[in-house]
Amino acid sequence: MIYFLLIIGFVILLTGGKVLVDGASAIAAKLGLSPSLIGMTIVAFGTSAPELLVSVTAALKGTNDIAIGNVVGSNISNITLVLGITAIIYPILLKSTTLKWDFSFTLLATVLFYLLSLNNIISTIEGIILFILLILVNWFLFKKMDHNLEEFTEENAEQIKKEPMLKAVTLVLGGIIGLYYGSELLVNNSITLAKEYGISERIIGVTIIAIGTSLPELATSVLAAIKKETDIALGNILGSNLQNILSIIGVTSIIKPIEVSELFLNSDFLWMIGFTLLLFPLMRSGYKISRGEGALLIGAYAAYLIFLL
Repeated sequence: MIYFLLIIGFVILLTGGKVLVDGASAIAAKLGLSPSLIGMTIVAFGTSAPELLVSVTAALKGTNDIAIGNVVGSNISNITLVLGITAIIYPILLKSTTLKWDFSFTLLATVLFYLLSLNNIISTIEGIILFILLILVNWFLFKKMDHNLEEFTEENAEQIKKEPMLKAVTLVLGGIIGLYYGSELLVNNSITLAKEYGISERIIGVTIIAIGTSLPELATSVLAAIKKETDIALGNILGSNLQNILSIIGVTSIIKPIEVSELFLNSDFLWMIGFTLLLFPLMRSGYKISRGEGALLIGAYAAYLIFLL
């Protein structure tokens, strides 16, 4: 029954995120926001909404290991599992700006996340700092981005402008409700699972919950690989990891300071930083991630799971 409720929680959570994005994008398009801005803000936020609700819910319930593990594990699985599977389907091509800006900001945010956690707590003030950095980095990246190569296009905007405003508002409200109840189901049953089988909340957070909340990134990247449009895949993954740290940890710690255990500092954080650094030589080797390198990333994730168990 626990596993069934976990699956239901994931489905409600991910569906809520998708519905929220559809409704908010429609409202934004009707208000005249540019497709680029909608893609950079609403769509980006929507794909991170499941992780945000899970971490906030976990923190409020006092299960800090799930709140931190959700973000750390999601970032690890994004870099290794999602990119690895994508590259095996079709090699991931790189833009020069991805290495210059996306990777640099993601690495700096990852290291900052670790440094802020060294005193075993991420305070409200530190959360505010992370959130301010989120706004500044997004503004910078928006100014630098190629506005002709957005996933959310002018055609998307024109199409959703035709949707009635009442429908758009209903979608937003429905998405918020779905995210709330989905996160409640997921966190509550994860806690139950941990207690019943003697598995630590940390391991539940960095594996089951992290992989589940990374499904939107996996689906998007695999679809791009099938279409042989992988030039946006790496930027999306790095952007997701950056958002996870600055927005999810930032907002969650503003609502309630997050305690960080020594196990995270001595293990999972180091794996996350190591996997992020591993991307650099892979990206520089011909400015693409080949199928062989994709297999290497999946192998690296397998090594991490073996270490956990």
